[in-house]
Amino acid sequence: MKCPFCPNSDTAVVDSREADEGAVIRRRRRCLSCDKRFTTYERVELRMPVLVKKNGARVDYDREKLRSSFKLALRKRDVSSDKVDDAILRVEEKLIAMAEREVATHKLGEIVMRELRKLDKIAYIRFASVYRNFADPEEFGDVVAELNPQRKARK
Repeated sequence: MKCPFCPNSDTAVVDSREADEGAVIRRRRRCLSCDKRFTTYERVELRMPVLVKKNGARVDYDREKLRSSFKLALRKRDVSSDKVDDAILRVEEKLIAMAEREVATHKLGEIVMRELRKLDKIAYIRFASVYRNFADPEEFGDVVAELNPQRKARK
């Protein structure tokens, strides 16, 4: 590790401890040349897959874009920010667990729809109507019936 105070790269670890519930290792270091101390943090770097759009274009995963999609679907719905953050984390975990360099956006959309369905059925319908690009009211009705099987059986 290079010293931030002098150009020397000869440093010694004085102390190491876990931070952020074990997700990070904090290391106190001492430069063997200038004798100054500094702290470094070691954390796992996970790369999100590149998203492949319908037209073949490739775009980097953007957490804020995902968050804005959730917010748009959940607009004026009573769902806490913590629950949205948890859902986004689950989406990211599923993307990482796929262990693929590239993921089609339709797969991401399906994962998001499953998470929205757990959070709020109205938000799920909103997202599905845009994502699946409903052409007629029957498609909309099919999604609503899918959410309430008892109602479908009564008709």
